[in-house]
Amino acid sequence: MDLVLPLLHSLPADRVPACGETTSRPAASALRPYVVGYAGFRTVVDGHLRRRILPITVTTVIVDFAGPGSWITGPRSGHHVHELADWRYGVAIGLTPAGVSALLGVPLPELVGATVSPSTLLGRRAGELADRLGSAPDWPARFAVLDDLLATWLVTGRAVDDAATRAWWQLQRPGRTVGAVAGGLGIGRRGLELAFRRRIGMSPGTVARVARFQRAAHRLGRPGAALALATDHGYADQPHFSREVRALTGVTPGELFAFLQDLRRPAH
Repeated sequence: MDLVLPLLHSLPADRVPACGETTSRPAASALRPYVVGYAGFRTVVDGHLRRRILPITVTTVIVDFAGPGSWITGPRSGHHVHELADWRYGVAIGLTPAGVSALLGVPLPELVGATVSPSTLLGRRAGELADRLGSAPDWPARFAVLDDLLATWLVTGRAVDDAATRAWWQLQRPGRTVGAVAGGLGIGRRGLELAFRRRIGMSPGTVARVARFQRAAHRLGRPGAALALATDHGYADQPHFSREVRALTGVTPGELFAFLQDLRRPAH
């Protein structure tokens, strides 16, 4: 049930040379029904940095262990610019629909498009998480802390393995249409739409659209990547890809490509 990592939560809204570093790792195998994985980040510019928050299908827990920038952001289908993005040095944790139930204990539709403080949903655990991550010596140690700590927090009885959850996973992968996924689950397209409204808070078509963008963005961030990859990810042609990138991010494919190439460097 793996997703392509790293998922793209946000980008600098302005082009700043050498503005940051990232590294990522999938969660431990036992956690993957609930936790997609982890991304370590560090911002190395002075002053405040505006960020462009992008569409994503997972809930993201941002833990900033060097400042006040810890947040939980829900899945979303649109983009916006965060003028005072104060997360600087920390870890982002990607949660699946089952992970939101098992770790946060809230219905996923309540988080769609929302931004909340971790303490609101995690209580004292938010401080414990930041303290333990901040005291770990390096990224592998921090990711190991997350594997251990999140495993102890799981309340698996809260997680629901229903048709919407199974369809959500299938729609993260290339070549899956909403109709085919619904048919494979034996519930019909209208039934899947209703299940997503209750369980996910986004339509299956929107989830598929955002997942397709995330797969394309991952490819664009690879070393040696090229822009001419539209049909590899289910876009009809390059103009279709260009329209989708503009609609979902507010920037051109060329601008997105430049930002992604800037960011894909290992953190130390």
